[in-house]
Amino acid sequence: MNLLNIKENCKEIKAKFVQQYSNLTEEDLRCDDGKRKEYMLEKLQQKLGKSPEELHDLILKL
Repeated sequence: MNLLNIKENCKEIKAKFVQQYSNLTEEDLRCDDGKRKEYMLEKLQQKLGKSPEELHDLILKL
């Protein structure tokens, strides 16, 4: 999955992250505002304790 496709695949990404990481909230996975990608990636990095590179790899493996 490409990071540029987060907007188009938002529901799919949310579902997969919720399955794997039960500590994530709807707010952490929010991607319905103008800053979808940046906001969601920043929240995921904070909650999961991942570097940008680690998160990128994780999303690509979904």
